Amino acid sequence: MGEIINKDIQHEVAVLVGVATQDQKDEEVKEYLDELEFLADTAGATVAKRFIQKIDTPNPKTFVGSGKLEEIKCFVVENEINAVIFDDELSPSQLRNIERELKVKILDRTNLILDIFAKRARTSHAKTQVELAQYQYLLPRLTGLWTHLERQRGGIGLRGPGETEIETDRRIIRDRIAKLKDKLKKIDLQMATQRKNRGQMIRVALVGYTNVGKSTIMNMLSKSDVFAENKLFATLDTTVRKVVIENLPFLLSDTVGFIRKLPHNLIESFKSTLDEVREADVLLHVVDISHPNFEEQVNIVNQTLTEIDSSLKPTFMVFNKIDAYKYVEKEEDDLTPVTKENYSLDDWRKSWMAKDDVPAIFISAIDRLNIEEFKRTIYDKVKDMHAIRYPYNNFLY
Repeated sequence: MGEIINKDIQHEVAVLVGVATQDQKDEEVKEYLDELEFLADTAGATVAKRFIQKIDTPNPKTFVGSGKLEEIKCFVVENEINAVIFDDELSPSQLRNIERELKVKILDRTNLILDIFAKRARTSHAKTQVELAQYQYLLPRLTGLWTHLERQRGGIGLRGPGETEIETDRRIIRDRIAKLKDKLKKIDLQMATQRKNRGQMIRVALVGYTNVGKSTIMNMLSKSDVFAENKLFATLDTTVRKVVIENLPFLLSDTVGFIRKLPHNLIESFKSTLDEVREADVLLHVVDISHPNFEEQVNIVNQTLTEIDSSLKPTFMVFNKIDAYKYVEKEEDDLTPVTKENYSLDDWRKSWMAKDDVPAIFISAIDRLNIEEFKRTIYDKVKDMHAIRYPYNNFLY
């Protein structure tokens, strides 16, 4: 499927385009485009320039205003840019209008994320989920250029009387979507059976924003070799490992990372993967405390957990990467307002993170800082749950 829809932007030079509304701070807009550049880098593109349009609402025809579009066009032509990437999902009409004006490849945030997912997918399950999401994204954006799709079905004798090329392409894609949904149903049944066969062991799931260190923590606790790197969406397939802390066994799962503006089709396609979160007994919400906007990332993960009916589960906040946290101490005579940079880790511990119902742990998985405290916290919670589930089996402890 990758050769059909997956847009290969390897070694291409791109520009980024975002909009800034009146209620957004400059730092926030910069951070959004920083993340978009990280996405572009993960997909294999080099970013040459960023364009920001200050506007109340995006232009319904071209997303940005005509003047800004002309400015982008001049830069694209003068610098031989291969792709223009927008930090929001473009409507089908916006996509067509912008392509017609700029005459280069246009990608929106959703398309870029789908491209990364397509490259990261390893198992048949992940590949099927991504392919379904890609076709669902493509269907309303079809133009007459997608004639190559008919070659998959043999070409001769394919069209019905009076059927146009684009109608044929739509029919092919709808058929493919139906087949992929059927395939996913079968895979989901197999995975549900696998989950039942794991018995009644306590299940702990790692959740969090993408690239916060979940896979590194998974490797550390399970002594396994789960793929981990400093790229977005390094993990797509849920990995489940049996972990033993002291004499207490439990199941630990590493799940796909969440992200701002995660395409709805991906959430739908990855429902079965997210079942590992739904069926977990305990959630370890991993946060990159060194990220300047980690609080917003926490909110995005919490919103996603609410969407999949998992927000009320027992949860531990695991603030990772304390080795990379930068603290700027204010001088006593400095009268400027205190900012996040002036918060020490102790200050953060005493803030909203100190809620009794959501315990907070501060660690560095890379440098193995506070790991014994982390393990003890998990052990105590799993032990309590195990005692409730198996009241006559407490001799383990």
